[in-house]
Amino acid sequence: METKEEGVEFLAGRWQELNQKLRSQFKKELNLEAILFLIGVRELGQGSREYTKEEKRDLMHVAICAILAPSGFFRLSHQDKEGWPHWETVKPFPFADVFSQEVFLKSHIVDYFAPIYDI
Repeated sequence: METKEEGVEFLAGRWQELNQKLRSQFKKELNLEAILFLIGVRELGQGSREYTKEEKRDLMHVAICAILAPSGFFRLSHQDKEGWPHWETVKPFPFADVFSQEVFLKSHIVDYFAPIYDI
C-alpha cells in the first residue's frame, strides 16, 4: 500500500513531466493558473483569441469543472448560446487546507493531460 508521502512524490514526478512537456510546447514555464487557463481554452474550443478579465476567470472555472468531472465532483449541465459550458456541482471537495487543494488539483490536471502527453 502506498503511503501519503509516496503518493505525493509520485505526483511530483508526473507534475514535473507534464511541466517539461508544456514548457517544450509553449517555450515558457506555466504556473498552475496558466495551466488551468489553457485547459479552459481547450474545453471552450473557440481557439486562441483575446479574452476579457471576466472571461479568463470563467475559463479557469471551466477548467476546474472539467478536470474534476471524471471524479464525480461536477456534471456538465449545458452549453449556452455562445458555446460556454455550464456545470452542476455534484459533491463537495474533500480537502481542508491549501496544500491539500493544490495537490488535489495537480493530480487531476495530470490525469487530464495524461492521454494527451502519454504521462
